Amino acid sequence: MKSKIAQGLHLHFDPCSGIAGDMTVAALVDAGVPEKVVLEAVKAVGIERLKVGFEKRKRGAFVGLGFRVEWPGKGHGHGHDHGHGHGHAHEHRDYAAIRRLLRGSPLGAEAKRLAERIFARIAEEEAALHGVALDKVAFHEVGAWDSIADIVGAAAALAWLEPSAITSTPPVLGSGVIHTAHGPMPVPAPATAALLRGLPALAEGEGELTTPTGAAILAMVVREFGGPPPLRLVAQGFGAGTREHADRPNVLRVLLGQPVGRALPGAADEVVLVAANIDDMNPQLAEPLMAELFAAGALDVWFSPITMKKSRPATEISALCPPNVLAEVERAFFANSSTIGVRRQVMQRTVLARSLAKVKTAYGYVRVKVAAREGEIFGATPEFEDCRKAAGRAGVPVRQVVAEASAAAWALTGASRKRRS
Repeated sequence: MKSKIAQGLHLHFDPCSGIAGDMTVAALVDAGVPEKVVLEAVKAVGIERLKVGFEKRKRGAFVGLGFRVEWPGKGHGHGHDHGHGHGHAHEHRDYAAIRRLLRGSPLGAEAKRLAERIFARIAEEEAALHGVALDKVAFHEVGAWDSIADIVGAAAALAWLEPSAITSTPPVLGSGVIHTAHGPMPVPAPATAALLRGLPALAEGEGELTTPTGAAILAMVVREFGGPPPLRLVAQGFGAGTREHADRPNVLRVLLGQPVGRALPGAADEVVLVAANIDDMNPQLAEPLMAELFAAGALDVWFSPITMKKSRPATEISALCPPNVLAEVERAFFANSSTIGVRRQVMQRTVLARSLAKVKTAYGYVRVKVAAREGEIFGATPEFEDCRKAAGRAGVPVRQVVAEASAAAWALTGASRKRRS
């Protein structure tokens, strides 16, 4: 698919094998960006004898697209595993020279702006790491022609896509030691770690999986890290690196899709279960206890009938909460019940991404909560209170409104469900 249908969609990066500049370019082209957008952008920079192209690559069980860059004196291979120029006779240049090169080129305005921002972000971190003036930063690792082509190509592809929003799952960093122009360094490279400061990342995999170029792209364009929101998926693309990995396919996947509704905040992956067994509390206090636990930040509260010693009937009161409100939830337990102790258990959970949409019924508009994973929609449920209000206005049973709203809600998932069948 190489048409404008790919433009204006939600873009999601899935760097489960890390991310590098060349893999980003290839994945975006594989998902729908015309090759000529990248080829013409690199040509516009005006670097003589620099040649770029694309090729199919098999990595693990997947066939992806590779972005190939060649220049005079180039060593063998370029790509994901060579983002630092390991073993190559890369030509070094400073940030001021790269900035002049970009500003003097006829590159499109948006692509030029994004490329300049990515290079500026890398230069700022390198200047801080090495204690040099910004304009004098020598781009040993990303200043050679290949990485200039990567950043310009990625910026041009993103400018052409004009995504409505960009999200990403946390990038996988890798492990081990790499050889840089400054000597051997542990993974992640200092520049990569600096660029991802404050952002989520996973320390797994072998070798250098996320390069400074890839980290800079994510840092500059991604709005939110986590799973993709509910989407009507339109396309996916695979950008392949140059090496094979034993534990994972060396590909970067991107997803393009039409968002379904307004994305809701992501749910915490880690929660704490707080519970207490109570056999001596007035049952009338149960309702205000539940209200106070929710007010303290609990995500869910429930009561379960149990039998304690001497066959005494009792109630187990449980509350699920994010770790950051644990103290407030425990205080609500002690202040509003007769318990003198609570149990805690840290739990991991998988929560579907959610968004809020509206559907039209004969009784008016009803809000619908849409749930999805990896952009694939699994459910769409009408908000009951909206249905009850609509039923009251129309003088019809609530279940009648719920039935119509449910049918309209499932219609939102039609395209996704057809692709799965």
